[in-house]
Amino acid sequence: MASLWLALAVVVLFFLLLQQLQKKFSNKKKKLPPGPRGLPLLGNLHMVGENLHQDLYKIAKKYGPIMTIRFGLVPVIVASSPHAAEQFLKNHDLVFASRPYNEVPQYMFYERRNLVSAKYGPYWRNMRKLCTLQLLSNAKIHQFQPMRKQELGILVNFLKQAASEGTVIDLSAKVASLSANMSCLMIFGKKYMDEDLGDKGFKALIQDILHIAALPNFAEFFPFLRVLDLQGFARRMKELAKLFDEFLERVIDEHVQSTEEQKQAKDMVDTLMDIMQSKEAEFEFDRRHIKAILLDLLIASMDTSSTTIEWILTELLRHPEVMKKLQNELEQVVGKNRMVEESDLKNLQYLDMVIKEGCRLHPVAPLLLPHESIEDCTVDGFHLPKGSRLLLNVWAIGRDSDTWLEPEKFKPERFQGSNVDLRGRNYELLPFGSGRRGCPGLQLGLTVVRLVVAQLVHCFDWELPNGMLPKDIDMTEKFGLVTARAQNLMAIPTYRLHIK
Repeated sequence: MASLWLALAVVVLFFLLLQQLQKKFSNKKKKLPPGPRGLPLLGNLHMVGENLHQDLYKIAKKYGPIMTIRFGLVPVIVASSPHAAEQFLKNHDLVFASRPYNEVPQYMFYERRNLVSAKYGPYWRNMRKLCTLQLLSNAKIHQFQPMRKQELGILVNFLKQAASEGTVIDLSAKVASLSANMSCLMIFGKKYMDEDLGDKGFKALIQDILHIAALPNFAEFFPFLRVLDLQGFARRMKELAKLFDEFLERVIDEHVQSTEEQKQAKDMVDTLMDIMQSKEAEFEFDRRHIKAILLDLLIASMDTSSTTIEWILTELLRHPEVMKKLQNELEQVVGKNRMVEESDLKNLQYLDMVIKEGCRLHPVAPLLLPHESIEDCTVDGFHLPKGSRLLLNVWAIGRDSDTWLEPEKFKPERFQGSNVDLRGRNYELLPFGSGRRGCPGLQLGLTVVRLVVAQLVHCFDWELPNGMLPKDIDMTEKFGLVTARAQNLMAIPTYRLHIK
């Protein structure tokens, strides 16, 4: 009997091998995107370092805007120009609307029940519809306007006190804390302190997820190693998943127990609980789905907004003339007798240019999230088989010399009279992605970024500490799912308004 099973296994293995060889030779006859020659087993892993987006940009200069690169045994298509991005995100958007398997969402997001990493299909479409209409609509965003004003007012008051004492401020830390508080209030209805989640703390554990998600995982490059968990990747993910699951269960239980209380505004947990209890969802919807969405919202909103703000403030400190021009616009529109209101934002045209230019040079997700094709297709004459992984290098697209004049320079004026915006309709500027997988939280993110940048620039003049010159600011990037500054941004505020 044992010999029969062995013979059967050998036959199955033979046919699988034959299928792979047939597929390989079949693909060779078709024109695949060009790319650098790789090493046996390693592929092109030896060609990339800590800042993957920068290395891919350099390689693409030789092999073209649509190229193939191998991470271990996994071939990846990399798009690095506006035309290439338009091909994948518009002309072939449906084909590339799925996501490849990854261990992080498998463990952390309840077997990919979240919106960000779910495979394309009816479940994902229904989930996106639910999130867009119920959680991220303009009405919902407007509902939290008083909270944003209050939290930003708390930060401004802290900075006023620091200004009176000439204190050096860690702007990176302050903006990150503001963003975390805003996110928690919108999502959970209250702020959570570090002691509310594990020994390391709330914010540190969020950073852990982002850090681990960005680490090179050998099991992704060499799938046959997955079962061995050589890096302890799966073990750490399971530990984090358990911590967050217990935390989110506690959050949901608190909301169940406080249903009788009258709230000024329903938070997102309330909204999701209402959907679950009403059974109005067009698909299975239980606590696992709620927890997956909550974790999605938390991770997607906390670091992305704060990192975008941090990079824009950095560029304003590096370019005092741009800072002054923005302050002049704020004085004309708002005046120095009051703070900026959200209703002012639509009248601040130069602010919009500054935000666009900051997002062009410093997209916080420089490679967006990977896409996966759901069928064979041909793009620009290249054959791309079903299951192809795709990376969109929006960092490279923002530096495309055929599109941008002097692309390395921070020049908001380049958007004067331009129709190019941040909403995914223009493929030369894609910090939020585009197409079916474009960021559904775009409007909320832009509102927070515009308001915080405007308020901090309007209320304060900023000076670098220890006689540092603008040209001396360290611009080193720390690559990750969210690519932040390697060093925190430090500055000294001086209050400039005349509010009694």
